[in-house]
Amino acid sequence: MLDLNALHLFVTVAEQGSFSQAGRIGHISQPAVSQAIQALERQLGVKLFARTGKSVRLTEHGFALLPMARELLTSAHRLEQTMISLHDEVVGEMTIGCSTTSGKYILPGLIAQFRKKYPHVRVNVDVTSRHTVFEKLMHGDLALGVSSKAIDNPDLEYQSFYKDTVILIVPADHPWAKFRQVHPDDLLDEPLILREESAGTREVLMEGLHQHDIHLDMLNISMVLGNAEAIEMAVEEGLGVAFISRLAASRGLALGRVVEVETLGMSLHRNIYLIHHRNKTLPRAHAEFWGFVRESRSEIQKRLRTG
Repeated sequence: MLDLNALHLFVTVAEQGSFSQAGRIGHISQPAVSQAIQALERQLGVKLFARTGKSVRLTEHGFALLPMARELLTSAHRLEQTMISLHDEVVGEMTIGCSTTSGKYILPGLIAQFRKKYPHVRVNVDVTSRHTVFEKLMHGDLALGVSSKAIDNPDLEYQSFYKDTVILIVPADHPWAKFRQVHPDDLLDEPLILREESAGTREVLMEGLHQHDIHLDMLNISMVLGNAEAIEMAVEEGLGVAFISRLAASRGLALGRVVEVETLGMSLHRNIYLIHHRNKTLPRAHAEFWGFVRESRSEIQKRLRTG
């Protein structure tokens, strides 16, 4: 019978490309990792890794084993958690995949409230790109995901639990900060800081601008940055104005370092969704979290708006 610990080490080595790094993650020595992999190779009768100096890469047999090993480990983990959860008490470990804004500003407080109700559940947050969240949901590597976009896929079920507002912020000493209102056309000549093309806030902004016949090539884009915090800081430094989530702007607004300015005729919002795969059974802790979010929508909205 296959050793699940050896399979787990195999997956870790494959993901890290290093025996030593896999050992550090698993808190065991590199020789112990090597011995476990060699024992697995002997049992299966194949070479799983080609070793070149300090690095390793998967062989053809290793590539074939990797998805099956992940599936087997996931099934074993779900079996263990299901058996434990049959004792009425909800326990276990769960991972939620999400985008940066969702992870930093929405999930921590939500998880804290959930753990007050289920203190024996450990919740991990996998902060990654929106594309990766959907990819992992489809492949079964994640049971739950959070996204600001609902893609058209019948295999995915969504529940909207927060309506985020995207606002225009300017430096505190900017001329617009005095009047707090501008017209969309005013944006054409002002240095504008944008998120990357795939970001939800950028999509919402471009949709809003298109309603006023303003297109990307008409804007004076001063820079593109990969996260909302960097954009907020760039605005503080006077490098331009920007549209970001009000959640991400809350710190700078509270400190008076940036100012929210209304763009007349533009109201930018996006729904934040919790997502799971319809055809994959949610482990109990995940199912409880799904239900908890559904029951707490109004409280979540109120707390984030006032917090």
